[in-house]
Amino acid sequence: MNQETLHRLLRLGIEKGASDIHLQVGSNPLYRFNGDLVELRHQVLTPADTEEVARILVAADARSETLDFNELDLAYEIPGEGRFRVNISRQMRSYNIVLRVIPVEILGFDALNLPGTLRDISTLRRGLVVVTGATGMGKSTTLATLIQEINQHRKVKVITIEDPIEFVFSHDSSIITQREIQTDTSSFPDALRAALRQDPDVIMVGEMRDLETVDTCLKAAETGHLVFSTIHTNDVVSTINRLSSFFPIEEQSLVRQRLAENLKAVISLRLLNRKKHAGRVPAVEIMRTTRSIQECIKDPSKVREITDHLERNRNDGMQSFDQHLLDLLRGNKISVENAVASASNPDDFQMKLSLEGDDLEEENDEKPEEWVPPGSSRF
Repeated sequence: MNQETLHRLLRLGIEKGASDIHLQVGSNPLYRFNGDLVELRHQVLTPADTEEVARILVAADARSETLDFNELDLAYEIPGEGRFRVNISRQMRSYNIVLRVIPVEILGFDALNLPGTLRDISTLRRGLVVVTGATGMGKSTTLATLIQEINQHRKVKVITIEDPIEFVFSHDSSIITQREIQTDTSSFPDALRAALRQDPDVIMVGEMRDLETVDTCLKAAETGHLVFSTIHTNDVVSTINRLSSFFPIEEQSLVRQRLAENLKAVISLRLLNRKKHAGRVPAVEIMRTTRSIQECIKDPSKVREITDHLERNRNDGMQSFDQHLLDLLRGNKISVENAVASASNPDDFQMKLSLEGDDLEEENDEKPEEWVPPGSSRF
């Protein structure tokens, strides 16, 4: 397979709105649409095909000159058309390649059908903001939208630390420095420590993967910076528990105190299939720290009470997953079955549905705004 053929396959993914492209020996190219893999009618890929694709991708990356690795993350770009986050791995002595499609344009909150209250989070001056969700739920897309909102409306310096760089920002009101692990810096902790000496107002860390990165993010927030990052957790409560669990048991009480003082917001995402139109729509849980929530963060026995605080404080820009699921049902954007299956507390959610009556089943002919899955164009 040559570069021209590879680019045709990648352009097809961009044009059709795939979120991911899989190239694997013994299979046709596979494209992920709305969470499902769809096979392209194409010749079955051979070991020579995927090896040549790996060579093309690695040749465009500054971090590796050979195929002497077992797995590698990198970014690839077709100039002016699209970018891709790439993972190359070895399997049974052959190469397996997965490309996440990253749109050139960074869309806003409305275009992504994200709650408008997230704009308020982009105006914060200090503290830690965490975007959470499983793989493919839109964390990177949401994080890019938050940074772009800052870029368009605030005169600040933003430093991003990513592995690899996904969305590429242009200077607007802000000045943005984008650093890539292994290309521009050796690790997230090293880049974070260096960033504190580079006069930033906002720091974006692609992912919190280990104790040292979490600790350094907290230190950056404690010294008066606004820090954004992501973590693979399902909701607000599991995020608090996960962040503290990085640390030894004897340090967790102090860490919860630090989180209570510096964690300003948690945004958790779940993508659900639409009821009437192609594509998916995000259900979003939002936490903004208040005095009551701070007390819950400090005390492990009270952390599960945070969900109740979210539901009681919608006027302050907070909401639970189950509240947003009801909103999506009222807007006729998702099915009842899908909502129940996605609810944090299905039994409690069923009870709330029974109180709503039959109104949720009525058809709404108004076409809702589309959610663009992470790294895809509109369906």
